[in-house]
Amino acid sequence: MNIPATLKYTKDHEWVKIEGNIATVGITDFAQGELGDIVYVDVDTLDDTVEEGEVFGSVEAVKTVSDLFMPLTGEVIEFNDELEDDPELVNSDPYEKGWMIKLEISDEAQIQDLLNAEAYKSLIAG
Repeated sequence: MNIPATLKYTKDHEWVKIEGNIATVGITDFAQGELGDIVYVDVDTLDDTVEEGEVFGSVEAVKTVSDLFMPLTGEVIEFNDELEDDPELVNSDPYEKGWMIKLEISDEAQIQDLLNAEAYKSLIAG
């Protein structure tokens, strides 16, 4: 299972790449594997400020729909348009081409609440 050490993680299986005050967010390799084939990614919070822990969208797989939870409070400034035509990028490349949103971080103190790779690995190991 791929858990890059350079990223941060949530207990809800989102990954976060922080560059300055911009965070790129997607779902982890573990999450996409549990969901199965992704057929649709819905994000209707573009240009909205969303609080940490609130739903910012959903991902639809063949057999289920799962909410996506905001890892940090901030304004959703970009959606990965490639996912509209090619949602399976979330399955094939969850940490690069399969990213979902970019957000402008409102409260940088929340970053310390995110999990590092080792803590996330322990979480999914049970």
